[in-house]
Amino acid sequence: MSALMQTYARLPVTFSHGEGVYVYDTEGRRYLDGISGIAVNGLGHAHPAVTAAIREQADKLVHTSNLYRIEAQEQLGTVLTQLAGMDNCFFGNSGAEANEAAIKLARLYGHNRGIKKPAIVVLEGAFHGRTLATLSATGNRKIQAGFEPLVTGFVRAPCNDIAALQQIAANNPDVVAFLAEPIQGEGGVKLLDPEYLQAARLICDEQGWLLMLDEVQTGNGRTGTYFAYQGLDLVPDVVTTAKGLGNGVPIGTCLARGAAAQVLGAGQHGSTFGGNPLVCSVGLAVVNAIVQDQLCANAIAMGQLITETLLEKLGSAKQFKEIRGQGLMLGIELHKNCGELVKHGLDAGLLINVTDGKTVRLLPPLVINEQEARELANGVADLILNFD
Repeated sequence: MSALMQTYARLPVTFSHGEGVYVYDTEGRRYLDGISGIAVNGLGHAHPAVTAAIREQADKLVHTSNLYRIEAQEQLGTVLTQLAGMDNCFFGNSGAEANEAAIKLARLYGHNRGIKKPAIVVLEGAFHGRTLATLSATGNRKIQAGFEPLVTGFVRAPCNDIAALQQIAANNPDVVAFLAEPIQGEGGVKLLDPEYLQAARLICDEQGWLLMLDEVQTGNGRTGTYFAYQGLDLVPDVVTTAKGLGNGVPIGTCLARGAAAQVLGAGQHGSTFGGNPLVCSVGLAVVNAIVQDQLCANAIAMGQLITETLLEKLGSAKQFKEIRGQGLMLGIELHKNCGELVKHGLDAGLLINVTDGKTVRLLPPLVINEQEARELANGVADLILNFD
């Protein structure tokens, strides 16, 4: 009997090591990693810059706490705020913690404006985390079930419905912020329309709301720009990210600009481990590699190659419905539930993921090359073609 709580239906494999886009199990079998630890390992496995950063920093200092200045944290904060067009940031340990910081920031922003019960607009199908507040903001009743009472203060809206957002603005004076993922990952790799997000920006400006974007999964080069919003001709007031920022070490950040950057003061939020010397040294190595190795451009090129290869093989297949996505965040929707494809993929030496029941989600490392991209696309296409 396992000593672990059974919170995951784990697959029957244990990996011992990896290199680039491949991982190897304890039996020596090789697998092409098409999911990157759920959008985490953007630089792949055993990337030399990440390994060097861990070794060098661990040899000097791992942790001191945020009672003191941390040089690597300040350096990473400077790089990220400049990349994001933000003013400052807060470091935590995960995407959920980054989103918790954003939610707390929005509530305090509302209270500072005299709103006693500030509310945040969130979207149907959204996923923002599994803490109580982020779970409550999430638009998935299945994962909320059993954890009631949920945190109040969230107003649910349909995706891509500008009129519904305008109606909320007209009828709910307690709203202080709008929180959304540019691409809903857990919700089935569903893109928000650029026009919708641009309209949301205008509504936020008119109403004095904060526009907050959850880029936990879409950030760090995944969609072809460092942050997804950078391809949408808008800038949020708050943006959160995690996953690909640490390439496997636990780090998340909430970035803010303008009035949002002035909300949180000393003692109003914190994290014991957040932004320690080790994780921030790794984060710096990751960001530098993404920028210097032009991995955003590679995400676009390899995403197009994978999409074209899949369409070529699946275009007329009865199982296939459509491909959605941007850069190296792709969803292949089928006409029926296909969760069993994950095990079939494992048997075929491919690591894939199924989300929202019918969508095969691909999140390969940003370092993937043409040969590996074709191998992934052909392998996934074969899985789908053989799926009845």
